Amino acid sequence: MSPENDDSADPRGDLGVALIGHGFMGAAHSQAWRTAPAFFDLPLRPRTAVLVGRDVEATRSAAARWGWRRTESDWRRVVESDDVQLVDICSPGSTHVEIAVAALEAGKHVLCEKPLANTVAEAERMAEAAAAAAERGVLAMVGFSYRRVPAITFARDLVARGAIGELRQVRALYLQDWLVDPEGPMTWRLDKAAAGSGSLGDIGAHLVDAVQFVTGRALTDVSGLLHTFTTERPLLGEVRGLGGTASSERGQVTVDDAAIFTACIEGGALGTFEATRVATGRKNALRLEFSGTGGAVAIDLERMNEIEVYDAGAPVDQLGFRTIYVTEPEHPYAASWWPTGHGLGYEHAFSHQVRDLVVALAAGEQPTPSFAEGLQVQRVLEAVERSAADGSRWTPTAPASAFTRPASEPPATTSPATAAAAS
Repeated sequence: MSPENDDSADPRGDLGVALIGHGFMGAAHSQAWRTAPAFFDLPLRPRTAVLVGRDVEATRSAAARWGWRRTESDWRRVVESDDVQLVDICSPGSTHVEIAVAALEAGKHVLCEKPLANTVAEAERMAEAAAAAAERGVLAMVGFSYRRVPAITFARDLVARGAIGELRQVRALYLQDWLVDPEGPMTWRLDKAAAGSGSLGDIGAHLVDAVQFVTGRALTDVSGLLHTFTTERPLLGEVRGLGGTASSERGQVTVDDAAIFTACIEGGALGTFEATRVATGRKNALRLEFSGTGGAVAIDLERMNEIEVYDAGAPVDQLGFRTIYVTEPEHPYAASWWPTGHGLGYEHAFSHQVRDLVVALAAGEQPTPSFAEGLQVQRVLEAVERSAADGSRWTPTAPASAFTRPASEPPATTSPATAAAAS
């Protein structure tokens, strides 16, 4: 055996990983755990120790395809396993709180997919468990992977160093169309008991986190509208336990198809947000635009290796958005991948997530976004739901003191909604 393949010659410590769930996110996370160690010089050696799923045969098939060493059908067994140091939760939102709390209490680090939970109460319990575990050196992180798209990370850097001046407005859109067909089947993502909410939590959560990440400021007040266009959908055998065959029965859709809301942002800026899974023709279009007194930056995931930058201080005859290809070695994460101009894709954000998590764990530092930040996002989502339900104009999101901001961020001023309420 050559030295590079001889584990005994590797001085790094092991990080045994248990992955809960093997659907879409399970595939993305599996790819990341396998790929990140090959492209980044990680201080710990990740091991794909065990894959967990309720369907024994499907789990075994996925484990063989993705390189997991063994399988389990009950997550409770893995949180006590000696070969597991980190539990990666990719199961439906309704399962997050029980698994995460049990894993943290058992001394396992936790990576949990977004949104953190289905309710604020569940997210509070998870954040409290994470805070208690951190005192013992056990750490937790939420999987908001879009933070690790190089263009979005670079936008954060530009805003933090004053490239757009004083922030005035944010526009955030996440458009998908996989629910346009009213005969599209029911899935767990359309069941509030399993998913918590629909477009709002599934993809709107990404918008909330990305905006707060790039600006370094929290959303303080929101006014929202939620709508469900298709209230019933056909059940599949996999839902009913009928061997995958179609069923004439229909299930009740209990979440939103589309969410639209406005927001006040710390420091006096305003934001408009739209998250929908019925935007015909849009497959996975996430667009962010940040406008300030000195310029603007914009990112569109349909062109995810680019960022548009506007400098309001340029000569009048040179004004206009310019495109920067975020593929230089000086750009976030890019130096570890391909030569300049060779773009990255959706899956790379998950590898970057693994890189950042493992580095933080090895250093004994809190990885971000923390469970406290995940709780902040959950509070925003719930405030949107409350606003939509009672028709209120502005609904506060609750304190955001746990939100992590760049050290250079100026103190927040009173939001327009708060000022209006006080007048």
